[in-house]
Amino acid sequence: MSATMNIERLQEELQTKRFGKKIVFLHETVSTNDFAKKLARYGAAEGTVVIAEAQTAGRGRLGREWFSPKGGLYFSIVLRPKLRANEAVKLVFVASLAVAKVLDEVYGLRVETKWPNDVLVNGRKICGILSEMNTVGEKVNYVIVGVGINVNTEVQKKFPEELRIATTSLKNELCRKIRLGEMFRIVLERLDEIHKQFLKEGFVSVLARWKKYAYFLGCHIDVTCQCEKLSGLASDVDSDGTLIVKLEDGTVKHVSTGDISLRSR
Repeated sequence: MSATMNIERLQEELQTKRFGKKIVFLHETVSTNDFAKKLARYGAAEGTVVIAEAQTAGRGRLGREWFSPKGGLYFSIVLRPKLRANEAVKLVFVASLAVAKVLDEVYGLRVETKWPNDVLVNGRKICGILSEMNTVGEKVNYVIVGVGINVNTEVQKKFPEELRIATTSLKNELCRKIRLGEMFRIVLERLDEIHKQFLKEGFVSVLARWKKYAYFLGCHIDVTCQCEKLSGLASDVDSDGTLIVKLEDGTVKHVSTGDISLRSR
């Protein structure tokens, strides 16, 4: 059975209200986010999904490369939210919570969310989320939420050496292969469910559940921002998605973008 036929069958089985009514399957693409942006510019409906077996130039935050060989799950969703531009970051938390809950509840893994957009298993990165948007002033035309999950990739054999120590995959953790189509369906259904709750209940509800996986909170961290490096206690994540850090001199900082690393656990 071809991958295209599998996608068609998946759409028949998919139990979602909003996501996946249209799914574009690609054997290989530069970036599912880039392809989804093109579709969005031509009027693609909210919930349209682009999925690829591999990406030749997948991206993470800040333009970093996201290594995307065959065996992973790489997809992007077109969203047209009624949010202000500075609120679109909340959709990253929606997506990472959905992935975390699937890895925890379906696959029984020890999962962590790492601010702002990563999901870890046993302290190693297994998933990254990339959100990109198109705006006119404060009006959001569309947001593309990209999800990359290391599923059946053999990290030690396939990944660049510099990424191996901090990266893992479901195959590595479970010592078995996962059916990609089944996982895609489960993740998409959970995304649809949590997104619906986000629209109905607001961000605070999503954030509270996201924090249950945020084991870095209460730990001493280093935060690398674009123009400075901070060290202190990860106190909280605020209702706007910013990280609250209590510095060593007692100053409290709200950080909107940056990378964190634990100094002690």
